[in-house]
Amino acid sequence: MKNLITIAILGLAGFFVGKQFWEKESRIDYNTQVKPILNKNCISCHGGVKKQGGFSLLFREEALGKTKFNAQAIVPGHPEKSSFIQRLSLEDPEEKMPYKRPPLSQNEIDILSQWVKEGAEWGEHWAYQPLKKPQVPYSSWWKQALSWVGIQAGWEENEIDHFVASKQAEMGLGHQAKAERADLLRRLSLDLTGLSPTEAEYRAFETDDSKDAYEKKVDELLKSPRFGEKWASMWMDLARYADTKGYEKDDKRSIWRYRDYVIESFNQNKTYDQFITEQLAGDLLPNPKESQYIATAFHRNTANNDEGGTEDEEFRVAAILDRVNTTWETLQGTSFSCVQCHSHPYDPIRHDEYYQYMAYFNNTRDEDVPDESPYYRHFKSSDQKRVDSLLHFIKSKYPKEHQTWKQTIQFVEPKIHPHWADEFINAALQDNKYLAVRPGGSVRFKAVPMNEKTEMLIAYKNNNDAPTQLVIRQGSLQGKIITQIKLDTTLSEKEGLKKGNWAHGWTYAFYTIPALEGKQDLYWTFNNKTCKPDQNTAVIGYWMLLPKTPEALKNTSFLNLAKQLISTQPEGTTPVLLENPVDFKRNTSVFERGSWLVPGKYVERSIPQLFAKKYPKPVRNRLELAQWMSSPQNPLTARVAVNRFWEQLFGTGLVETLEDLGSQGLTPSHQELLDFLAYQFQFTYQYKPKEFLKYIVMSATYQQSSEFTQESKEKDPSNRYLSHGPRIRLSPEQLRDQALLWSGLLSTKIGGPSVMPEQPEGIWNAPYSGMKWTKSDGEDQWRRSLYTYWRRSSPYPTQVTFDAGTRDICLSRRIRTNTPMQALNALNDPVFMECALFFARKFPQEKEEQFIEKAFYQLFGKEISSSKKKHLMRFYQQVLPMYQKDMMKCREFLHLCPDNSMPKEAPSLIARALVSNVLFNLDESINKP
Repeated sequence: MKNLITIAILGLAGFFVGKQFWEKESRIDYNTQVKPILNKNCISCHGGVKKQGGFSLLFREEALGKTKFNAQAIVPGHPEKSSFIQRLSLEDPEEKMPYKRPPLSQNEIDILSQWVKEGAEWGEHWAYQPLKKPQVPYSSWWKQALSWVGIQAGWEENEIDHFVASKQAEMGLGHQAKAERADLLRRLSLDLTGLSPTEAEYRAFETDDSKDAYEKKVDELLKSPRFGEKWASMWMDLARYADTKGYEKDDKRSIWRYRDYVIESFNQNKTYDQFITEQLAGDLLPNPKESQYIATAFHRNTANNDEGGTEDEEFRVAAILDRVNTTWETLQGTSFSCVQCHSHPYDPIRHDEYYQYMAYFNNTRDEDVPDESPYYRHFKSSDQKRVDSLLHFIKSKYPKEHQTWKQTIQFVEPKIHPHWADEFINAALQDNKYLAVRPGGSVRFKAVPMNEKTEMLIAYKNNNDAPTQLVIRQGSLQGKIITQIKLDTTLSEKEGLKKGNWAHGWTYAFYTIPALEGKQDLYWTFNNKTCKPDQNTAVIGYWMLLPKTPEALKNTSFLNLAKQLISTQPEGTTPVLLENPVDFKRNTSVFERGSWLVPGKYVERSIPQLFAKKYPKPVRNRLELAQWMSSPQNPLTARVAVNRFWEQLFGTGLVETLEDLGSQGLTPSHQELLDFLAYQFQFTYQYKPKEFLKYIVMSATYQQSSEFTQESKEKDPSNRYLSHGPRIRLSPEQLRDQALLWSGLLSTKIGGPSVMPEQPEGIWNAPYSGMKWTKSDGEDQWRRSLYTYWRRSSPYPTQVTFDAGTRDICLSRRIRTNTPMQALNALNDPVFMECALFFARKFPQEKEEQFIEKAFYQLFGKEISSSKKKHLMRFYQQVLPMYQKDMMKCREFLHLCPDNSMPKEAPSLIARALVSNVLFNLDESINKP
């Protein structure tokens, strides 16, 4: 009897637990069932952009509030009282919803009705939910048990494969066996270093019979300095890296040290959280190093408009908006840019929150000026030692004043630029950039923070025959004279600078002025006795006030030494982010309908409430913003990063829309796998890229053969379920680099300024800037494509043909196309032809058939098929007579001058070069195996 009672109790308990579980499972899911219906049919009229009838479905509090008819459209628990439900089935076309659109299906109406009946609960989109480690879906208990002791049984090599196999079983698919050794090595090498293996590497890998041969190769490639170059190449699209400023002039910019920083970061295996923190806020770190300042050039890759007549503030704001949008797309996978004009139409982010976030970036020093201030000044080593010595002295003696003097000496900041001026009399902004004043003319600089500073620096040009007399008055044109300054004559030749090259070539002059409190209006009046009425007395580039000298140093050589260092010409500069001093702080307004010309209310810095409610710490500046991004409370950073790594290896992300993991992005093919990988990356591998990438490439999923079955072709045409290995076209960088490698021309130099390889004449049309494409000398013309000079208005032709962007804005993914122009480029481009010729010269003693066999093996590490060899032999035999009959064609092909001697067996060499070029264009060459 006792046993019967126990069984009965257990049975009832099981029934109620099962009933609760069943009820929970059977409830309508907002994210997967309701939101797709709303986004497709309702949100366009009742969301972030429009709120027809005062009804919005974007936020729950809005949806449950009263409409403009003073009624509640959704009554939780009562679909029969909810006009939101009732109007779905009306006959009157003016009353029926969706308005003037196809009606919802009965199934869709039932889902929405049941959802309202269950309480109309809003769910959080999967990407915004906290990151939790999903359970690995082992296919059997014994596989799970073995995995606990570190043993993988069957096809699977690690947890990734169990997730993939589970989805394949669900879709009625299988997997492929491991790829051939040569194919696997080529795939791995291209993915980790961006370069194809050498013949020696193929042979060594083929003959290595050890169990860990593949893993040893993975480790070797991860240690290669080429690793950093490959992954930096990916990051350049995200950072919108270019060697020019963009817009009309698209003039040159020196920012290549940022690219070196990225290469070095990947090679050092710098943790991803540190990597993004340095790029967003390296200048705010404690005692930042030069590399950490340079890292902030990530957000100085924004375009800068040097065109005459433009408004600096307009394009400063444009740069700030770009930084906001790039940060969210690149690091958070969120379409944040649309929130500039209105609340997000599909995700719970409000219009005001865009500008609260913008406030983090709105107080940087840059102001869209020609010299791209602020910039890190790179001195020759002897000068840098003097700078470091003086700054170290200040830090040790006067630590509170160290930062202000560092900004003054290392950066010459904070500058006051001519666009600060107003109340022009007989004066103007020359080309809307520089302050130009005629005799007797004047301008006002309003509310200048003086704060009792007594040392002034003016950067100017005066090419007249006599000095220009500058009088500065306080408060008005008749106000008290603060100082009278003589701007002496200067000549560009004296400074060793070309005429017009003023960006860093101003004459620096220092003057002492009386101490004034707080902020003051300063009126500047100019006179020059040698100037005609329509001539400029002098041109002012910018000016600034130096920090106050510590009292104990006033009678020492400190100030003179500081002035010397400020005036010292650097070897180069890199645009960086610097935060405004308190006196220069900007207020951030909400732009009505996104227009900077219609500023609304002021807002303070804040991250969107969607995320702020989960984060317990304050986010007061860019540094704390970066720290929030990589914190466990941010669910997006790791998800976005691993999705991007996955896309680089497999050709498509687990979420195909890398730029948007929000509710309008494409549905993940393997959501649990994505979360599992994000968890591993953030917590198991502590954001270390090399360890994480090794984990992926060690999976059986990655090592599969790329051959596919008819079944997988029908059920998985895009390989979204990974039924075979990734087979995708190489990037334009990889195509060119492997041709250089195969030919033996590829330079091994790492880092440094951009180079200009071979490019056809007439590609560049550079009005106003005078820039020219000058082919680099020596090995520089054969450096990796990563280092090719990138002009936004005219990128390198191969890059454009093979789907690279212009880098005016960040590019999360390149959409692959297949056009005749691509084949035309790869078969005729001078670089590819040159590489083919040098490759052919590697086999001078071989007969035609042996040449083809050896050439194919050197490229792909395996024997050529008889069919391919037959076709290549036939091609060789067709072209050889053409050049045997016409020596002039030989000279043209080899680019020989009349007095150059013809190489021995020139026709044969040319025929082999053409065969080599065909080899470079085979399917095996252009695609990852």
